[in-house]
Amino acid sequence: MKILIAEDEGVSRRVLEAMLQEWGYEVIVAHDGNEAWRVLQQEDAPPVAILDWIMPGMDGIEVCRLVRKHHRLDPPHLILLTVRGNKDDIVEGLKAGANDYVTKPFHREELRARVDVGRRMVEMQSELAARVKELQDALSHIKTLQGILPICSYCKKIRNDENYWQQLESYLVAHSDVQFSHSACPECYEKYLQPQLDALSHFIKGGKKQESEGKSRKTE
Repeated sequence: MKILIAEDEGVSRRVLEAMLQEWGYEVIVAHDGNEAWRVLQQEDAPPVAILDWIMPGMDGIEVCRLVRKHHRLDPPHLILLTVRGNKDDIVEGLKAGANDYVTKPFHREELRARVDVGRRMVEMQSELAARVKELQDALSHIKTLQGILPICSYCKKIRNDENYWQQLESYLVAHSDVQFSHSACPECYEKYLQPQLDALSHFIKGGKKQESEGKSRKTE
């Protein structure tokens, strides 16, 4: 997973980069807030970002506000890195749109735990977004029939919205996603198809009999 580091102080930036790479993350580095904002606007932006509060150009707070202002289906998980540890500053950072914070000097394992939380949150959001898309795709293919449909008691045609009588099959095809596979139920087979098959069989046998009798006369 990609992680953005936005930190203008060189030593702190290199330490962060080395630790994250050791933990298996692909690190993208930004040297100030403006560069961080440009990276976060890209289509393949890192899903997790560690932003220093105080940076040249835009600070971490401003970057958080811009990210939250520009709504995305998959917003990044933002972690503020700050020397400010009092409650008012923490509340200000969270109100600006940060998901979490780490105070300087940071503890290695605390940072790792907070980054792992961010990774899990991003993975859950991604899975949820995929499920929502699947549901939307499924709903887009569903059509429902509601209300009372006038249907002829004899020919079974349905009166449509334009007040025309329409075959049941064509009406259902037009108003739903149903598809028909034509066949015959046992009762209709016995009532309609079997007599036709019997008549055809009788006709074929009669033709063969006449053909046989004709050959016999020629032989005589």
